[in-house]
Amino acid sequence: MNLQKTGIVITREYLNKVKKKSFLITTFVVPILFAAICILPSILMMNVKEKSQKVAVVDYSGIVIPYFENTESAEFTDCTGEDPTELKNQLKDRGFDVLVVVSQLDSVKSVSVQTYSKKPAGVDFSENIKSKANKAVEQYRISTYEISGLDQIMKDVKANVKVNEFTLDEKGNATVSESGIYMVISMVLGMMIYMFIAMFGASVMSSVIEEKSSRVVEVLVSSVKATELMFGKIIGIALVALTQFLLWIILTLILVLGANAIFGLSGMVSSTDMMSMTQTGMGGMDMAAMTQNSEVSVIFTTLSHIPWGTMIVSFLIYFVLGYLLYASMYAAIGSAVENEADSQQLQLPVTIPLMLGFFIVFFAFKNPESGVVFWGSMIPFTSPIVMIARIPYGVPVWEILVSVLVLLATFVLMAWASAKIYKAGILMFGKKSSWGDLWKWLKQK
Repeated sequence: MNLQKTGIVITREYLNKVKKKSFLITTFVVPILFAAICILPSILMMNVKEKSQKVAVVDYSGIVIPYFENTESAEFTDCTGEDPTELKNQLKDRGFDVLVVVSQLDSVKSVSVQTYSKKPAGVDFSENIKSKANKAVEQYRISTYEISGLDQIMKDVKANVKVNEFTLDEKGNATVSESGIYMVISMVLGMMIYMFIAMFGASVMSSVIEEKSSRVVEVLVSSVKATELMFGKIIGIALVALTQFLLWIILTLILVLGANAIFGLSGMVSSTDMMSMTQTGMGGMDMAAMTQNSEVSVIFTTLSHIPWGTMIVSFLIYFVLGYLLYASMYAAIGSAVENEADSQQLQLPVTIPLMLGFFIVFFAFKNPESGVVFWGSMIPFTSPIVMIARIPYGVPVWEILVSVLVLLATFVLMAWASAKIYKAGILMFGKKSSWGDLWKWLKQK
């Protein structure tokens, strides 16, 4: 293979892609979407005020209405004694949004609650009503036992146990951690690898089909070998993917930091952290103890003990090798068809392992040491997605090395097979190729 000619193909493919309007649009639109996902929840929490609902209550039990206290989100009016049917028909005229009807106490000293409204009252409202009714029934049942101090006894026996997680290093030192952080990072990294491999692998196939259907490939193969053209195309699009990926990271960070400065979101986080520390320290704890028990502190402590160096290097390796493996297969499929509609049947065996790896990621954060997750991180067709999802939980170096070597060897083997198929298929026209044709081309010398 002539490296100079391959380099020319790489340059041509790279420049063709980055000059397209679609590349420029996605490069600038995607960071805006990423930044919006990070910023909008905080902005909504700061600026959106929940609309207060006016609630009419008909309480036949007589025990629930005292627990319906007015809040910013609901204003209760006692309408006990009125006909609920008439109230339902006059809700809007009376200025009410919701009617709550509480039944009489039944044989097991409980009640049932019905709500009526023109529009759905919302999950929060229903949960609030349910919680208040449950509390009223519980207090009523306690009072019927006529045991002195039973109410206080019941409060005393209730427990709210907090589980503090710690991870141990090789020396036995314990550091606070939070499983939710590992889960989020695991999911995000796995989804990113899956998205990039699927997106840019399919881009290779589309590029091959486009050149083949327009007969441009006939001109190209007169100047370069088919294998040089295939690898030049794969590497060129890989460079496009890395360029776009780095631009997405940089632009997203700029947008998020800029929004923090403009809207003062970082100040809001700091205030939340201080509130958490103040509540924790009400028992006379010192500042170090307050910081240690702060939820924000736990998050940052957990993040600081994730093997970022190993994770970043591994991410790049698995991203590149995973892309090369699937891109070579997509290139072979693209060479065998003349339009994307004909490629659907041939794509299925390629997309199934990729999707399987994505689904295994959901098991990775539940049990990162399970057999399914372990073998998913070793099998080369799923390892780029699964292994990167395991690394935040801590993976022995030898497992990563074995996984990478197997992935590399599989890519070399698949690239050789794809090159043979590509060489034969790229100049085949007027015939819909099947798996039998691909196998025949593979066996050609």
